[in-house]
Amino acid sequence: MNYGPDERSVFETAASDLYEELVGSAGVPAGDARIEEGGDADEAFALLKEIGLVTFDKAADRWVAVDPSIVQSRVVSPLGQQGAELISESARWAKAFQGLSHAWRRSPEALRGPFAELRGEAIAPYITSVVADASEELLTAQPQTGRAIEQLPDAIEREVGALRRGVTMRTLYQHSARRQVATNKYVAAVTAEGAQVRTLDEFFNRLIVVDRRIAIVPGHGGPGESVALAVREPSLVAYLVDIFERSWERARPFTNRDTSLVRAIEAEQRAMTIRMLIGGHADPVGAKRLGVSPRTYAAYVSELKQEFEVESRFQLGYEMGRRGVTGRDVPPASDRGDIEQSGESA
Repeated sequence: MNYGPDERSVFETAASDLYEELVGSAGVPAGDARIEEGGDADEAFALLKEIGLVTFDKAADRWVAVDPSIVQSRVVSPLGQQGAELISESARWAKAFQGLSHAWRRSPEALRGPFAELRGEAIAPYITSVVADASEELLTAQPQTGRAIEQLPDAIEREVGALRRGVTMRTLYQHSARRQVATNKYVAAVTAEGAQVRTLDEFFNRLIVVDRRIAIVPGHGGPGESVALAVREPSLVAYLVDIFERSWERARPFTNRDTSLVRAIEAEQRAMTIRMLIGGHADPVGAKRLGVSPRTYAAYVSELKQEFEVESRFQLGYEMGRRGVTGRDVPPASDRGDIEQSGESA
């Protein structure tokens, strides 16, 4: 017999308490009113008896406990087997649906629609499917804090698989992603397979482009609703690729080992913070555009106050204006040259 949540609930509470009592008192008499039908421990005793955790000792006329290690496999093994069968069946269903997806994308019906809206749980499987179909190139832009820990295994498996098929891949993050543990693990995994990764000080929207034939961008939905738009219209996909390329040229290789590069990145984040302050943006907006938490953004502002030796934001704005600080200073040519030297090795 397979046991489910209802039986486990009884087992974890009343049945476990009764079993411990049986062990401590060397069993319970056969005529004990608690274990008779309608008794206080009737349901718990019936479950222990069915599982095989109690047995009747005729000589002592008592129900006594049985070693759980002997019985465990009778309950756990069938559940494990059932789980393995469900996983196998799930994989077969996924493979069958993948075949249908391939047929749909090749059909005239699919080609007639240059746009497709994806919502909620449909987004991740769709991305996995189109990445699995990639044959030449993947371009991805991931704003703000980059990869979440829970997404890491799936992302690595999906994109490393594409790289091993010979697909080239370039990924763009914001500078703040360099501080994220999950992103660093992801970058280490994909660059080991030949991917290139860079970071940029500016805010940008999420973008995935597959083989320059389909792009996936954020859509508009209600509060808390995840919406994505799959774009197949060639001119619009080309336009999105051009935006990516322009950002890629301004970005810096993802490495924390080059001291001069790290200093340049810190200077770019400082300049971006200054631009947010001069533009009058609220802290939540500034934090989002830098891809950092509000607390980290507040720390950036605090560092600027110390640098300019002021106590308030009003004084900071006045002092930056007096000195002609705009936050749009062009980094030295030697720093920009780091991209040319190390971009291909990122």
